[in-house]
Amino acid sequence: MLVRAFILFCLICFTPLAQAQEFQTTASHAVILDYETGEILFNHNGEEPMPPASMSKLMTILMAFEAIDRGALSLDDELPVSEHAWRTGGAASGSSTMFLEVNSRVRVEDLLRGIIIQSGNDACIVIAEAISGSEAAFAADMTARAHELGLSSASFANSTGWPHPDQVISAADLARLAAIIIRDHADFYEIYSEREFTYNGIRQFNRNPLLATMNEVDGLKTGHTQDSGYGLVASGERDGVRRIVVYNGMESERARANEGERLMRAALADFEVVDLAVAGAIVGEADVFLGQAETVSLRLNDDVQVGIHTRSRDVLRAEVVYPGPIAAPIAEGDVVARLEVSGPGIDTRSYDLEAAEDIAKQGMVGRALAGLGSLFGGN
Repeated sequence: MLVRAFILFCLICFTPLAQAQEFQTTASHAVILDYETGEILFNHNGEEPMPPASMSKLMTILMAFEAIDRGALSLDDELPVSEHAWRTGGAASGSSTMFLEVNSRVRVEDLLRGIIIQSGNDACIVIAEAISGSEAAFAADMTARAHELGLSSASFANSTGWPHPDQVISAADLARLAAIIIRDHADFYEIYSEREFTYNGIRQFNRNPLLATMNEVDGLKTGHTQDSGYGLVASGERDGVRRIVVYNGMESERARANEGERLMRAALADFEVVDLAVAGAIVGEADVFLGQAETVSLRLNDDVQVGIHTRSRDVLRAEVVYPGPIAAPIAEGDVVARLEVSGPGIDTRSYDLEAAEDIAKQGMVGRALAGLGSLFGGN
């Protein structure tokens, strides 16, 4: 028998209005991530792999940053522009470009700005070939490194985000990737807020629309193809709280800009991380069968944090679930139940609950009396 018991934390109550209050978006895929805790505050198809277009370049840039950190590249290195980089990503390609000239050499520092600010496909390929020998090898390395970082939805077929069936990643993993860049490469992250970059006499502007409309926003990367629609990975900070917004599937640049501003304003003002309980807290008890005590206290193994919209703060639901009653003997520390937390706009979270004390088995006489009671009581 599966036993379910509701728990009422100090911040939890129940109301039928929860679903009506849930935040919505017109994007096909969207997440809001709290940078400090890694909590997903809002999730709309956020774990579903999607074509990321030029938002893929976040992984290309991370690979470049890491190559610089380990000494494989330096900012002053001058890298050659191959015919493949020029033809596939240069002016002749008709795609986003840094306007590199074939057989020229370009400083790594300029290439970084060409990717981050100008979204240059040619710059991506130059970096890819320098690090891994070929763009195909680099794409395989990108995928492997993403998986090492826990970005399990990621699959890359190129360095640029050019449409390909194997070029996918979820909005949630893009948000986690952005958090890694911000946390581990703070010096380079400053480039993402630069509004323009001129190379080879050609001035281009940062395509992130929120840099012009929201002072809090300082990155990161737009994306657009016919398959993916218009998307954005954006990060902003207000009063020491940083949030990352990722969304995709918008129909136009204007729609992307408008929805991005709405999502970021909500991310910074309307969502929060709620601390429900700390590891070690006793959150309930479970019935015990044939034990020297009738119940055992249940203790949390982990902190319980939930990211929610502020309107849903009072609509969380917590439930202790265990197969019960639990047969004695029970040793302190045994995982005997779980805590399930659910609410509007969040997936159900499950946390292990362990026995907070030892419960010895009843003696022979006690077991016999319990058996007789069960027989005559009809239980």
